[in-house]
Amino acid sequence: MAKGLKSILVLDLNQSLRSKGFWIYSILFGGFVAFMFVSGITETQIIGFVGLGRLMVTFMQVCMVIIPIYVLITVVRSIVGDKESNVMEYMLSLPVSLSDFYWGKFFAKFIVIYIPLLVSLTGAVIWGSVTNLDIPWDMFALYSFLLAAMVFCFLGIGMFISVYARSQEMAVSTAFVLWLMLVAFIDLLLMGMLLKLRVSPNVVIGLGMLNPLQVFRVGVLVLFDPKLTVMGAAAYFILDTVSRGTFIVFSVLYPTLLGFLFGWLGNRRFNRKDII
Repeated sequence: MAKGLKSILVLDLNQSLRSKGFWIYSILFGGFVAFMFVSGITETQIIGFVGLGRLMVTFMQVCMVIIPIYVLITVVRSIVGDKESNVMEYMLSLPVSLSDFYWGKFFAKFIVIYIPLLVSLTGAVIWGSVTNLDIPWDMFALYSFLLAAMVFCFLGIGMFISVYARSQEMAVSTAFVLWLMLVAFIDLLLMGMLLKLRVSPNVVIGLGMLNPLQVFRVGVLVLFDPKLTVMGAAAYFILDTVSRGTFIVFSVLYPTLLGFLFGWLGNRRFNRKDII
C-alpha cells in the first residue's frame, strides 16, 4: 500500500471514529440485531426458514432499505465538502498524490460503513451459538459478501457524484433522486413497463438486472427461496436464463464491478479537473 494512501486512510478513519454519527450508526445496527433476538423473531418461520436464518433474512431486508441511501448521503459530501470548507487546499499542501487522497478516503469509508454491518451479523452468529441455534454458515457467508458488494457499489457511485457536484446541496439532491429511481424500478415500474409498452419480457428483466438494488434483493431471496416464488412470473425468466449458482456469483460480482467502475471514473475526473 502506498504511503500517501495509507496516511489518508488512517486520517479519515480517525476522523470517522471521533464522529458521533459513526457510533450512532454502529449502535443502531447492533441494537437492531439485539432487538430481533429479544422480540423472538428466531422462533417465527418464513418459507421454511426459522431460527438464525429467519433473523438474517430480516436483517438483510432492512439493510436493503437503509444502507444504499445512507452510503450515498454520507459519501457524496466527502470530496465536494472538503472543497467548500477549504480543507482541500490544506490537503494538497501535503506530499500525497491526488489518487492516493481519493482512494484513501474511498477505502476508509468502506471500512467505516461495512465493519459495523459485519460485526452485527457476526454478533448474531455468536449469540446463536451461545443459545444453541443452528448456524446457517452458507447464508452468513453469502450475506457477508452481498453486504460488502452493496456498500462498495454505492460507495463508488457516491464518490463519483461527489467529484462531479458543484455543491453539497447538489450532491445530496442527485443522490436522493438516484436512490428514488432505483427503488421505483424494483418490481413496480418494471411490471408496468412490461404491461404497457409491450416490450419483450427478456429485455425488461435484463434492464431490471442492471439495477444493483434489484440484484441485491434477488441475491438475498435466491438462497432461502430457490424458485423465487415471491417474485412471481419474473422468476421464470431469471432462472431459465441462468442457474441459481451463477446468479449468486453474479449478485456479488456485478455490484462490486459497478462500484469499482464509478470509483475509477471519479478518480479519473478528480485527477484531471481543477479541484480548487
